[in-house]
Amino acid sequence: MGLALLVALMVHADLSAMLHTFMLAGWSLLWLVPYRVLFFLLFALGWLCLLRPYNPGNRAGILYSFWVATVREAIDRLLPVASVGGGVAAVRLMRWRGLDAAAVGATVIAEILLSLIASYLFAALGFILLIDLGAQDHEYGALLLGLAASLPVPVFTALLLRYGSIFGRMQNWLRPLVGATDLSEGAASLDREVRATLSRLPAMSTAGVLQLAAMVSGSFEIWFALRLFGHPISAEAAAVLEGVNQAIRQVAFVIPAGIGVQEAGLVLFGHSLGINSELALAVSMAKRLREVLWGLASLISWQWLEGRRLHARVRERTSSARN
Repeated sequence: MGLALLVALMVHADLSAMLHTFMLAGWSLLWLVPYRVLFFLLFALGWLCLLRPYNPGNRAGILYSFWVATVREAIDRLLPVASVGGGVAAVRLMRWRGLDAAAVGATVIAEILLSLIASYLFAALGFILLIDLGAQDHEYGALLLGLAASLPVPVFTALLLRYGSIFGRMQNWLRPLVGATDLSEGAASLDREVRATLSRLPAMSTAGVLQLAAMVSGSFEIWFALRLFGHPISAEAAAVLEGVNQAIRQVAFVIPAGIGVQEAGLVLFGHSLGINSELALAVSMAKRLREVLWGLASLISWQWLEGRRLHARVRERTSSARN
């Protein structure tokens, strides 16, 4: 579906004009790659706030957490894992530093919840700025209504995680199908750690603010790309486009890399800001270029380390067998 939507957008756009616009920026677009460090740094700092009680001796420092954050996003953005595979990999990578799996899993779950809340806040800010910039209310009434109608989702999710013992209940539901397993204690432990993490309001607030700041930092990418394309816009307009883009990708999380969805959002809301389809698609291409360059480097580094660990285990078993 995502690919079909992307193809439809490309067919209706002037592809040669879009490519010309993209090439107009030249190599300067590559500045978006190092700029992404700010996003990952803010994200890693927020995560470390949640990990602090489970990270004695700072086993997982800022540099390691920064790297894991890049791997998480690469997996979620580039692989068909419904935007949750990165969190699973993050638990594994943090276990390499000796951190407890249930504790790390609880912080990842809390971060997903905070990311959902932050995307709602950013989207709401985007809609407010959109109306302030002159868009007619009736043009986006349905979208605003949909946003308001889905607002109970993060609230209900937070309450369910805080008071519902959701993982223990899921394990009890699965027990007739898979029998009694060691997962029972793991599910109960995860529920305890999730409740403990969510109860640390100062850490949750700090992590949430840093996540929101990380999302807002993405507005510069749109502002910078359009400036290079010869169509400068205000910081407010860039925040509108990034805010609604983040919200749409959150809703369409099952589509790998948000293919087609990101482009459709930029085209739809770009029109209201005087940005034609070709410019909007060129902006999306610039963001995807940065996404792929960061993602491939992170995935390669992750698999290289996995290979080294596997080789070390095989060598150790071979040595033990000889002895």
